[in-house]
Amino acid sequence: MIVDFRRGRHLPSPLYIGGTAVEVVSSFRYLGVHISDDLTWSKNTSCLIRKAHQRLYFLRRLRRAGLGSSVLTSFYRCVVESILSSCIIVWHGSCSAAEKKALQRVVKAAQRTVGCSLPTTMDIYTSRCRKRASCIMKDPTHTAHALFVTPPLRQEAAEH
Repeated sequence: MIVDFRRGRHLPSPLYIGGTAVEVVSSFRYLGVHISDDLTWSKNTSCLIRKAHQRLYFLRRLRRAGLGSSVLTSFYRCVVESILSSCIIVWHGSCSAAEKKALQRVVKAAQRTVGCSLPTTMDIYTSRCRKRASCIMKDPTHTAHALFVTPPLRQEAAEH
């Protein structure tokens, strides 16, 4: 299967790989991320939110069982936040404001259940981006390393 990212919505001529025609689809799930042909993340975020709401049920059950907020927070981070933040570096920056708000509503519902403050999805996204950038800066063999390092001539000019 392939996702056709071309602007025109005409039927493309079939693509053959190994003599077999490749099916054209409007959305495809790859490594747990839903990629759409219109390059929006609405399907991905709606699937993540639905899955996170299913996990929030168990969080509420644990609270009713009388577990403390530290255990509830650990459960949230392991079971719910891990769903909301899976591949967050890839999709969060391109989400619409409405999708980001819907994701944050899940976090707020968890905060009410747990009884303490939890990191926002934007905080998680920012920290993951910074961590990834730090790893790229430390690895001179990474293809994106040059994007983070100031060339020597500019560095000398900045010092003077």
